[in-house]
Amino acid sequence: MGLLDIAVKPDFEALRRNILRQGTPQRVHYVELFQDVEIKNMAVQRFDLAKGLDTNDPFFALRREIALQRFLGYDMIRVFVANFGFKGAGVQAEDTATPPGQKRARRNWHDEHRGPIQSWEDFEKYPWPDPAKADCSVLEWVEKNLPDDMAAYALTSHILEQPAILMGYETLCYKLCEEPDLAEAVFRKCGEIWTQMTRIFASFSRVGVIWGSDDMGFKTQTLISADDLRRLCLPWHKKAAQIAHDHGKLYFLHSCGNLKAIMEDLIEGVKIDARHSYEDVIEPAAEAKRAWGGRIAILGGIDVDFLARADEAAIRRRVRETLGACMPGGGYCLGSGNSVANYIPLENYLVMLDEGRHKV
Repeated sequence: MGLLDIAVKPDFEALRRNILRQGTPQRVHYVELFQDVEIKNMAVQRFDLAKGLDTNDPFFALRREIALQRFLGYDMIRVFVANFGFKGAGVQAEDTATPPGQKRARRNWHDEHRGPIQSWEDFEKYPWPDPAKADCSVLEWVEKNLPDDMAAYALTSHILEQPAILMGYETLCYKLCEEPDLAEAVFRKCGEIWTQMTRIFASFSRVGVIWGSDDMGFKTQTLISADDLRRLCLPWHKKAAQIAHDHGKLYFLHSCGNLKAIMEDLIEGVKIDARHSYEDVIEPAAEAKRAWGGRIAILGGIDVDFLARADEAAIRRRVRETLGACMPGGGYCLGSGNSVANYIPLENYLVMLDEGRHKV
């Protein structure tokens, strides 16, 4: 039997019950923040998933995305808006990813030292995006065309990430001490804009998950103090979660790093339904399940570095161990610890998915 020969039928309602821990699910559910385009292109080619689709269709890319995610076993697709975005300061570096065939020309990074906002004058001149001008044609198409057994999810609420990009993380840290009014104004403006975007996403019935995506930590602690996060960042996530829940949606949080100092705030204050992003060196998924799994769902956790380097036997063993520890009672979805980066061998990613199909 080849990889992914065991078919999986999407079932968003079953995924929802699993997230809400309403009993052990009948099968493994999969979740990813995203897969890099190189991985998706190679999977489409390998399994001929674009066969029969009209490349001249203006929504060809969406139809291909649905076909890909259904085949891989996911219950959701990611949606987005056009004509909306924040301008930051980027740097580029050579993409050293392996294996061959999965590289891109250059890899883009955000400048951690300085961004476009360094002063009040910069703040006033910055071209802040207007959610009212966002192009929602993708959301409108999905509303009418997404298969009934699937749902969509939208990434939003980059509440700490956005100021760190606009000012530069290093500058933001200095400004929080030396010019707190400016730093707080940037947080407030970003929070207001992302709240408006959350309301737009939540207004569409086929969006089942509002997914806050906001890296707030690193290996040993939060990126800024826990008190500053509680004051400047978490209230906006709380608003987003409330909007999601008021519209019958789930609220996920993707956040890298060690968040132990604010986990109670996220669970009891923000009221997240699930948390995503786990690294073995910080908190393996099985440990997170033991610590928090009675109150929120645990998403992913097959460490990205491990997934990039391990062989098939090790990946299958790790998946079995993780599922055995995390699936009982519900509240776990299989996936990478962060995202399916283009430096993860496609075969390794497929092995992870395939092993999940053998768990009953």
